[in-house]
Amino acid sequence: MPASRPDDSVHAPHGPLPRGGTVRPITRWGTDVMHRPQQQVTAYDDELRALAADMVATMYAADGVGLAACQVGVDLALFVFDCPDEAGERYVGVVCNPEVSVPEARGRELDDGDEGCLSYPGAFCPCPRPAFASVTGFGLDGEPVSFEGDGLLARCLQHETDHTRGTVFGDRLSTRSRKKLRKLHDAAAADYPPEWPT
Repeated sequence: MPASRPDDSVHAPHGPLPRGGTVRPITRWGTDVMHRPQQQVTAYDDELRALAADMVATMYAADGVGLAACQVGVDLALFVFDCPDEAGERYVGVVCNPEVSVPEARGRELDDGDEGCLSYPGAFCPCPRPAFASVTGFGLDGEPVSFEGDGLLARCLQHETDHTRGTVFGDRLSTRSRKKLRKLHDAAAADYPPEWPT
């Protein structure tokens, strides 16, 4: 999910993001791995940590606020993020096997702001989502982790968890909105070659 990062302090309740990774090309919508539920993470090892470090490097190179493993072509239920909440406070984390929760319908407030995806670059479209979300899962060592927030952070947690279930945000749009999104994407295609952002 794309957006810019503010420069204020970072909240890392479960530790900092892994560093030292290699930037990978971002996998695009239409690729099979993007449209099926991802395999659960079962091995919390050096290979997983290296993958997460590559994902972080790729997310930053693409100027994104979140990235799921399927977006670098890996079939694992895992995402990384560095994203501000409604107040502009930055939160960072890694979540394996995420489960998302949003308020029940009666107390739910919707945010109908624009949404985009690094796997469909250059295109943004309004996508209504609950304005608050929480996610639970596991960190890179298999320890329980949880994150919650509002604003862009709520959207990010929902968007990235969707990726681990084989859902892209275009699946949540009307046919008319999808057509608009496709036109925006096609118009920007020259700026995002297949190897982007390497």
